[in-house]
Amino acid sequence: MSETRLDAAHAAMQADPEDDAARLAFYGALADAELFVLLDEEPVKPGAISPEILDLEGERFALVFDREERLSDFAKAPVPYAALPGRAIAGMLAEQKIGLGLNLGVAPSSILIPAEAMGWLTRALAQTPVQARDAIQSILPADTGARSLLPTLREKLASAGALGGRAWLACAEFADGSTGPLLGLSGIPKESRDRLVHAAQEALTFSGAGTTLTTLFVSPGSGPESELAATGREIPLPRPSAPTIPARRAPPGADPDKPPILK
Repeated sequence: MSETRLDAAHAAMQADPEDDAARLAFYGALADAELFVLLDEEPVKPGAISPEILDLEGERFALVFDREERLSDFAKAPVPYAALPGRAIAGMLAEQKIGLGLNLGVAPSSILIPAEAMGWLTRALAQTPVQARDAIQSILPADTGARSLLPTLREKLASAGALGGRAWLACAEFADGSTGPLLGLSGIPKESRDRLVHAAQEALTFSGAGTTLTTLFVSPGSGPESELAATGREIPLPRPSAPTIPARRAPPGADPDKPPILK
């Protein structure tokens, strides 16, 4: 079985437990992953799940796996489960003060994560991003600190979905003379902006850069867009796919070789 992103992030974290950046990267990978939660019974209604709980010396852990095959290897029999994003699972467990048992006994990334860490992750994901208002005086090329955000930004913005538009990473000089990383965005639909800004905030949170990232929305064809295009480093955004038109189905009974389905 091939290595997963969580396997790699876990190995990097375990190689140097004092490395904050590696630990943050693991939590970022956990939040992004689709995880399979072992349930103690089939859901009675959609969205109402009851995780199987492992009780160890008074601490409770929900059992989750980053591959269906790993869940099967653990359970040794058909069992009910639910597939959810890691960020959703973290929020659910934090509310109930339950920890997370990841890939226990079936993968290199086997680990028990306490309930306190689920609370931290939930708070980290809820951080409010900074959006620029009138304080930017000029747009500068991305410095070394800003460029360190590029890998995580690319990953997070790509996972935000097909948005269209354009994005650049640069630096901003503010009215008080300070500078900081700037994410410039153009042509982003209004309904997608919050999602993109929060994805950028997560990139900052889990990069370990120790700075703030300001986001700036500009209009296509405007002066600020031209300045960003000339100065910043462009980050590819997913393009919306062309809508597909479903094939028109013939009415029942129109094809002599396909008799109507009786209900």
